[in-house]
Amino acid sequence: MAALAVMGGTVYALTSGGDGDKKPVAGHSGGAAPAASGDPSPSSSATGGDDPENLNEGRAPGEARVLWYKPAPDAPGGGADAPGMWIAGNTVVKAAYKQVFAYDAGNGGSPWGPVGLPQKICSVTPQKSADDKVVVAYMSGPGDNAKCNRLQQLDLRTGRKGWSGQVTDGGLFDSALNIELSVSGGTLMVGRSQSGTAYDIDSGKKLYDKKRYGNSCFPTAFAGGSGRLVQVASCGAGTGTEHDEIQELVPATGKVKWTQPVKKGWQVSRVYSMDPLVVYLTNESKKTWNISTFTKDGRFRSEVKVDEKFAPTCGWAILARDLQGCRGVAADADTLYLPTSTTASANEIVAISLADGKAKWRAKSPADEPMSPMRTEGGKLIAYVRPSYDAGGQVVSIPTTGASHTTTKLLQNPRGTAQIEDTFYDGVVDWAGGRFVISAGRLNGSDQAKEKLIMAFGN
Repeated sequence: MAALAVMGGTVYALTSGGDGDKKPVAGHSGGAAPAASGDPSPSSSATGGDDPENLNEGRAPGEARVLWYKPAPDAPGGGADAPGMWIAGNTVVKAAYKQVFAYDAGNGGSPWGPVGLPQKICSVTPQKSADDKVVVAYMSGPGDNAKCNRLQQLDLRTGRKGWSGQVTDGGLFDSALNIELSVSGGTLMVGRSQSGTAYDIDSGKKLYDKKRYGNSCFPTAFAGGSGRLVQVASCGAGTGTEHDEIQELVPATGKVKWTQPVKKGWQVSRVYSMDPLVVYLTNESKKTWNISTFTKDGRFRSEVKVDEKFAPTCGWAILARDLQGCRGVAADADTLYLPTSTTASANEIVAISLADGKAKWRAKSPADEPMSPMRTEGGKLIAYVRPSYDAGGQVVSIPTTGASHTTTKLLQNPRGTAQIEDTFYDGVVDWAGGRFVISAGRLNGSDQAKEKLIMAFGN
């Protein structure tokens, strides 16, 4: 048992955990106010919904239908990013390589777009604004010296391009080589290596900067959502007092609501939930990890005390912390839901009390494949069970209260498409309106076979 990562208690840090991240490098943001642009993107009235590959042929009784599917755009041989997936009303929007695509959730038709960008997409807001706006970042050019510093706002419902702009470097060691984007309410936060700049997401107007403060503290990462904005800072680097700090900011003004120092040697690596605030911390020298949760006013509430190896799906955070880069984890007001680690067999989802950090209950995957949380809704946890060689994936629900926590099948994807379903690289999944949507998180760029970008299933 290690000392608590957060000042003011003891941390139960388990040596068996971790999400495989490489050590992140601090990041900071800033830049000039973006320029306005009002050019609408082209629209399309394509209907979609056809099944040219006969994927629904031979579908067994009780299996869902493939509602629609779309091929991925051509990508370079080294592959390309396909980050994010948003649902706005009945429209599913997906970014891939240099384009943003829109699909009707029911039949796959194109309500607008695709919207093209000058260079490859390198970052997106994982959340959308309250009025369905997102911001996409793309590279400044095609060469090796290009930076991920161009911004384009986009309306998910119409495909209309809003304002656009460029994020400038903030000074020595404060690069815009890579930026991270987050949204809270109507505020866009652009994070660089040692600073942050906030904009009004609707107009592109600059709201404020977050820069160095106090005892050599530099903002290194941000996370937004649920009306909250959190900043992580690196303080006293290279000194005996080196440590991280967590701050909650007022999204519209940047005013600090509270500050929580983190004990030396611990780094805030991920944010699993914004409300309640749940963070994943790592201690590289001790090869340990900790999951801590906080109250609304920033006081330490509890840490996970379950001796288990958990396995949410987290991307590589190499040049930045990517605080919100994990999927397969969910939380409600009192409980955190995490999947246990497994290779190709049934795992469990563990419900962990945020009051004391202890396990409340466990639910085993109904198949010999891993199951992971997607979201909570209506007193139930919605989870995705991965496909196997002889069965499609499943969407299941698990009661979060009461004595029984057995899974109930909501959707059984067809066996005939299990292999396709299992080939979505770094797959992004969502469940809305009784439909399950899966899309690629990255394109492999292979010419051997035409890979699919996105598929939707439903009854």
